[in-house]
Amino acid sequence: MSVEQLRERWGDSLLTVLTGVILVMMFVVAPLQALGLFEFQVFELLLAIFLVGGVFLMSGSALAVIAMLVALAMIVVGAVLRIRSPSILDLNLFAGSWLIVGVTMAVTVARATFAPGRVTYHRVIGAVLLYLTVAVIFAALYTFVGTLVPSAFSGMKVEDSPKLASQLIYFSFATLTTTGYGDVAPLHPIARSLCNVEAIFGQLYPATLLARLVTLELAHRDQDS
Repeated sequence: MSVEQLRERWGDSLLTVLTGVILVMMFVVAPLQALGLFEFQVFELLLAIFLVGGVFLMSGSALAVIAMLVALAMIVVGAVLRIRSPSILDLNLFAGSWLIVGVTMAVTVARATFAPGRVTYHRVIGAVLLYLTVAVIFAALYTFVGTLVPSAFSGMKVEDSPKLASQLIYFSFATLTTTGYGDVAPLHPIARSLCNVEAIFGQLYPATLLARLVTLELAHRDQDS
């Protein structure tokens, strides 16, 4: 069976599968990794490779495939460097790889979710996946800012630590959902600007999503009638 046939058969289902994978990575593996359990760092790497493979299967773009391969190479190199000698370099490699994966996945998922046609359960889940992916993208951007300016955030030091992924996810979702800042807050102007953009997206996305899905469903019913 060719990649194109697999994509046609499992494309929508992959939206739900990838959503489950990223939820496990964010809310199960990252907190356990923060507790210092090394085996979960290895598990996170395996899930990341699976995530890259899923996006590769969903996307029909050669550019997306190249981006996924580059991101996968960066993840592997970063993991090797982390084992040998943890530093800012492997941290930036991980951040860069997640930025590439996040942007590529966001484009791929958006195309699949908001394409013309019937609004299925998997496509609704895909809309949730897109929302989660945005949090991943901004977490990567916050990593770059934090490595360039160590004092960019109060209450969070961006350094190569098992706790960092959990802290970045926590901060990114606190911003995306506009739940407010308490223990961690942006101090640098660029960090604050990124937080503003993420918070605006978090407020506008649900309304835009609902309008788009309703429009797609009505258009599909008009075609059937």
